[in-house]
Amino acid sequence: MPAARPTDLNNGQNADMNDIAILPAPTTPEAFYAFLDKLGIAHKTRTHAPVFTVAESVSLRDEIPGGHTKNLFVKDKKDRYFVLTVEENATVDLKAVHKVIGASGRVSFGRPEKMMEYLGVLPGSVTVFGAINDTAGNVTFVLDEDLMKHEVINGHPLSNDATTSVSRDDLLRFLEATGHRPLVLKVTD
Repeated sequence: MPAARPTDLNNGQNADMNDIAILPAPTTPEAFYAFLDKLGIAHKTRTHAPVFTVAESVSLRDEIPGGHTKNLFVKDKKDRYFVLTVEENATVDLKAVHKVIGASGRVSFGRPEKMMEYLGVLPGSVTVFGAINDTAGNVTFVLDEDLMKHEVINGHPLSNDATTSVSRDDLLRFLEATGHRPLVLKVTD
């Protein structure tokens, strides 16, 4: 997929790079919840102290049932971006995953600037729910098959100081409503 160009708010015409300031700000968690409500997606959110790593979030397991996620924001050699959403303790072989997800050559971690531009989140808050901010379709979302065995999937609602729970099927509905066709693949060891 070719890289998307910034567009102005009038008819989607290509915008001059000086017009980037008119692009909408990232979605807030509150707007994300409203989007889920509009779709009729049941969700439950638990606020907690900010967590930046899987290890920091272990204490929440007894309080929040379901599959807990780890999300990797990666890019390939052609600057195509992916979010790999896997179970929190799963291992992803970054030297081989490109073969599974259809990337051009090995993947590497995406830059924080692109993470903010495409997903509207900062490092430590990468989430599958960032799809709501990727209105230009710059990112391919990949859900690991093992994670999708859980009936409930948990992820950050655009910030790492809360965890939102949705059903597996509703996660797929959410992604499709944002214009993304997620790939459900075996990407973990």
